[in-house]
Amino acid sequence: MAQIDIVVGTVYGAAMLVAETLAAQLEQAGHGCQVYEEAELADLDASRFLLVITATTGQGDIPPNLQPLATALADRAPYMKGWRYALVAMGDSSYEHFCGAGRHLDALLQELGASPLLPRLEIDATVDDEPETVALAWLNGWLNKL
Repeated sequence: MAQIDIVVGTVYGAAMLVAETLAAQLEQAGHGCQVYEEAELADLDASRFLLVITATTGQGDIPPNLQPLATALADRAPYMKGWRYALVAMGDSSYEHFCGAGRHLDALLQELGASPLLPRLEIDATVDDEPETVALAWLNGWLNKL
């Protein structure tokens, strides 16, 4: 079974709820999960699958708790070829920079050589009242690929 690092960027807690829901489902399927709310570059391991779940704040900005990791990735530009990941971007489509944080992180990870297992999931708060339900259905669609 896979070992998974779940990195969370949260402002009001919805992204953490999504992370906890997905971690529970992954663990039930036999995978090992480590959830990071204050992830650092040293916490991540290329041998583990990376699952990023992030809200968007401000003008499409990365949440403050995830910003140090994003800055480290951009500044140190670690070579991430061979890394596999999936990403959940959360936002509100009534704002100009919908899912900006997730889109930015997705592009950054690919620029560093990481490979997405599938296209990112974008969850719109104006459409989905329960983002964890949407994310769980998404996860169940690719869980067997780990």
